[in-house]
Amino acid sequence: MALPGSVNRYLLLMAQEHLEFRLPEIKSLLSLFGGQFTNSQETYGKSPFWILSIPSEDIARNLMKRTVCAKSIFELWGHGKSPEELYSSLKNYPVEKMVPFLHSDSTYKIKIHTFNKTLTQEEKVKRIDALEFLPFEGKVNLKKPQHIFSILEDYGLDPNCIPENPHNIYFGRWIADGQRELIESYSVKKRHFIGNTSMDAGLSFIMANHGKVKENDIVFDPFVGTGGLLIASAHFGAYVYGTDIDYNTVHGLGKASRKNQKWRGPDENIRANLRQYGLEKYYLDVLVSDASKPSWRKGTYFDAVITDPPYGIRESTRRTGSQKEIPKGIEKCPETHVPVSLSYHLSDMFFDLLNFAAETLVLGGRLVYWLPVYTPEYTEEMVPWHPCLKLISNCEQKLSGRTSRRLITMEKVKGFENRDQYSHLLSDHFLPYQGHNSFREKYFSGVTKRIAKEEKSSQE
Repeated sequence: MALPGSVNRYLLLMAQEHLEFRLPEIKSLLSLFGGQFTNSQETYGKSPFWILSIPSEDIARNLMKRTVCAKSIFELWGHGKSPEELYSSLKNYPVEKMVPFLHSDSTYKIKIHTFNKTLTQEEKVKRIDALEFLPFEGKVNLKKPQHIFSILEDYGLDPNCIPENPHNIYFGRWIADGQRELIESYSVKKRHFIGNTSMDAGLSFIMANHGKVKENDIVFDPFVGTGGLLIASAHFGAYVYGTDIDYNTVHGLGKASRKNQKWRGPDENIRANLRQYGLEKYYLDVLVSDASKPSWRKGTYFDAVITDPPYGIRESTRRTGSQKEIPKGIEKCPETHVPVSLSYHLSDMFFDLLNFAAETLVLGGRLVYWLPVYTPEYTEEMVPWHPCLKLISNCEQKLSGRTSRRLITMEKVKGFENRDQYSHLLSDHFLPYQGHNSFREKYFSGVTKRIAKEEKSSQE
């Protein structure tokens, strides 16, 4: 345990993918478990080595039980830009903090981790031997040690220009590993029921972490599709619920999305997916419903709304129409007929989504969703705004040279009032994003140009 008034410094070893998503995930999880991320904490942009101040080891362990962006966490005993600086730093580390892990009854081993360089076994042994000044009194046990210590060396990010000596060297006691294995164990490739736009497992868990999903929460996805986002939330102990306008998807009917499979099987549905992972008890229900016309009584039901709306690329953007909205020249349907589906502009879809979240989220609840953008025209002012929701993070994932999607996380900070429903019309953010109603056309114009360019270069 930490001494009263002492600063607990930890070294996070981060994964080198989804770089923009890492900091918001760590901030959200620290907030969830009672820690606080301050600007004085050292983060190194694209670097895999981050130094954080965390109040306790328990919070550090809880953080690693959730994160998919971090590989491991270490209690930091010393660091420097050279071996001499590292040794000096270690000698200044309080002995009373070391003793519980170095006494004669303990077993330990020391590991070497290098980033962007491979060391020979001889070089590794030399580095371990140089630490003989530390008061290790226990026995070495390479198979099942009680304590694992690591020397971590950072040789920069450029694989084409590897320096002779590391930029930074760290030494610490290993605390825990992150949840990177979830990406493989929940892989879409192994999933029972999938669709054209099933969310990547890693991103699903990142979204759940951005949404601060926890045990016994109720999480809702208004564009549920095949339920990939519900699975990630259920894994963390939340009860999940969703709606989708597509009857066939909700009921697992129609053509299959898998190669060499023409039709979906009799038990291909969202509930079966949750059953596959032992999470069926968290399944509340999935309904066929139109997100533009939510059928909820007024009230706050959800701890998080986590969703991936359709962009009109692989899945169409649709909503149910009405007799009044059917264009002139088309014969009106009888009153008993279910209204036809009409196109659903992206700008309308996202402002409907924000209104819905503002009205149904509990105070402090989070909305996490993907916003597709045409990169040459994108500005931060385009991100939809709502008076009840505060923007927490905005992370980009590239789709193509000119298009991307941004993971937007918002938190409900005030109660919803009727006047808030149309506040977006007065917002500076409403008109700029309306230009993205033609996102589909812009996306495919870029694809068409690329194909034409490739054909031209192949002919030359």
